[in-house]
Amino acid sequence: MKKQDLSEKTIDQNLLRLWPGVVAVGLQWLIRFVIPIIVPGDMASLIGVFAGFLGGVAVIVWWAFFSRAPKIDRWLAIILMIISLLITPKILHESIVTGNLGMMYMIYSIPVLSLAFVVWALASRRLTAKLQRVTMVATILLACGFWTFLRCDGISGGGTVADFTWRWSETSEEILLAQDSEEPTAVLSASDTPDTRFNWPGFRGSNRDGIIHGIQIKTDWSESPPKEMWRRQIGPGCSSFAVLGELFYTQEQRGDEEMVSCYNLNTGEPVWRHGDGARFWDSHTGAGPRSTPTIYEGRVYTFGATGILNVLDAFDGTLVWSRNAADDTDVEILDWGYTSSPLVVNDIVIVAVSGSLVAYDINTGDPCWYGPDGGDSFSSPQFMTIDGIDQILLMSGDNVTSLTPADGKLLWEHSWFVEVRTIQPALTAEGDILMSQGSGKGIRKISVKKTSDSWTTEERWNSTKLKPIFNDLVIHKGYAYGFDGPSLVCMDVENGNRIWKGGRYRGFLILLADQDLLLVLSEKGEIALIDAVPDQFTELSKLSAIKGKTWNHPAIVDNILLVRNAQEMVAYRLSKAGS
Repeated sequence: MKKQDLSEKTIDQNLLRLWPGVVAVGLQWLIRFVIPIIVPGDMASLIGVFAGFLGGVAVIVWWAFFSRAPKIDRWLAIILMIISLLITPKILHESIVTGNLGMMYMIYSIPVLSLAFVVWALASRRLTAKLQRVTMVATILLACGFWTFLRCDGISGGGTVADFTWRWSETSEEILLAQDSEEPTAVLSASDTPDTRFNWPGFRGSNRDGIIHGIQIKTDWSESPPKEMWRRQIGPGCSSFAVLGELFYTQEQRGDEEMVSCYNLNTGEPVWRHGDGARFWDSHTGAGPRSTPTIYEGRVYTFGATGILNVLDAFDGTLVWSRNAADDTDVEILDWGYTSSPLVVNDIVIVAVSGSLVAYDINTGDPCWYGPDGGDSFSSPQFMTIDGIDQILLMSGDNVTSLTPADGKLLWEHSWFVEVRTIQPALTAEGDILMSQGSGKGIRKISVKKTSDSWTTEERWNSTKLKPIFNDLVIHKGYAYGFDGPSLVCMDVENGNRIWKGGRYRGFLILLADQDLLLVLSEKGEIALIDAVPDQFTELSKLSAIKGKTWNHPAIVDNILLVRNAQEMVAYRLSKAGS
C-alpha cells in the first residue's frame, strides 16, 4: 500500500496536548480583561497588562515544547508570530503606534493573538495537515493584521482602556466641521454686562481649589432632577470653563485651528471665536487644547497646547496681545502638550511652560520674569498665602517651588523627583500642603514655615491611601476627598489615614462647601452627589449627563452646571434647596 503524502494526512490529535494552551489563554484573559472589570483599581489593570504579556509567553512555551505538534508547525508558528508582530506596526494608524507610550499594539494584540491561536488549535483538529498549516498561517496573519483596520480615539480607565473604532470612520470633530454652519455674533458689551456675582473665573473656580460657596441644591434627583437647558456639539480638547455673567468661555480644536470660544450661558449659542493656526494631538487624549481660560477684568487669558498665550476682549473676542511662551522659554513640548491654565495676579499673567514659570505684563505682553526650570510638569501655577506671604506654587517633576508674584524670586523649594505631576497642590486649614507623589502613587503632606530670614519645609507624612492621577482633590473640614483609581476616598488630613472608600467614578470634584456636598463628574460622563462627611460613603443621586470619555472639569455658576468632553457640552439647571 502506497504511503499517503504527509500533507494530506490528518494529524493524530491524540498526540497533541491542548489543555496547557487552553489554561494559559484562559488565565490570560481572566486576569487581563475580566478581573479589572470586577475589581476596581489601577493595580488590577496594571497586573492585567503584565498578565497579557506573560500569557503570550506561556502560549509560546506551550506550543514550542509541550504541544507535541510537528516540529515544522511549532517553529513556523513562532517565527511567523514574531515577524508579524514586528512588521505590522509599520502600517498601523498613528494612534495605535504611539498609544500607551508606544506599547498599545503589543498590549492588545498579544492577548488577541494568543486566544486566536488556541482557538485555531482546537478548531482545526479534524483538518488535514496541509489545511491545518494553511489555516494556522491565516489565523496568525489575521490576528496580527486586523489592527490595521482600526484607530484609537483615546485612552481611559487609568490608561488601560483604549477606545478603538474603524480607521476610516469620521471623527466627532470631522462630523462637527461638516455640520456646524452657525456663525457666532458678538451680542454683549462691557456696558450691558449682566450680574456677575456668581462668576466662575477659570480652572477649578475662584481659588483653583474646586470649592464653591453660596449655593445649596436639592439632592434628591428622583424628586427634583436637573433640568437640561441646552446641549450642543463642540470641538475636541480637555479645556474646562470660565464664566462671566451670561457668557462662558472654553477652548476647542476645529480642524487646523485652535479655538478660544465664547458662548451664551443660557442658550449655548456661539457669541464669538478666536482661532490660531495650531493643532496638537496625542494618542492618549486626542486633539485640542488642554488648558482652561481665565477671566480677569473683562479680558480672557488662554494658553494653547503648543504654547500660544492670548489675551482677548471678553465681550467681542478682539485680540489684545499674543505671545508664544514656548518660544520665549525655549522649553520643548511634552508628549501631552502644554497644559497650564493662566493665572492672573495683580498686573501680571503667569503660565507654566512645562516646569518653567513665566510672567507677562497684562497690558503690554512684555515678559516680566522667568522662573527656574523644575522639570516636566502638567500642573498649573497655584496662588497661595502662607504665613501671610503671597506666593506662586508649581508642582513639577524635580520639585515643588514657590516664587514671589512680583519678581519671580525663589522663596522655597521642596526637592522631590517624581515621574509625572499633574494635579494642583492643596492648602490645609493649618497652612500645610498636600501634594502628589506622582501619577497614581499617593499623597505627601509637608509643612512650610517662614523664619526671620528664610523658609523651611518639612515632610509630615506619605500615604498611598489616596492616589490621584490627573483628578485634583478638595479639602473640607479636616478631610481630603479625592480618587484612588476609580474610587472616591475620604482621608484624614492630620495623619493620612483613609476613612472610607467607595463608588467607581474616576472623575472630577466640586465641593459645595455650605452643604457638605460633593458633585462628581465621572470619566463616563455621569454626575453624582456624595456626602462630604467622614461618617461613611453615601451616594445621594446620580445622572448620566454626557456620553463618551470625559476628562474636563465641570463648572457651577449659581445653580447652572456646565459639563463637557471632547464631543459635546451641556448645561443643567439644578434646583436650589428651599425653592
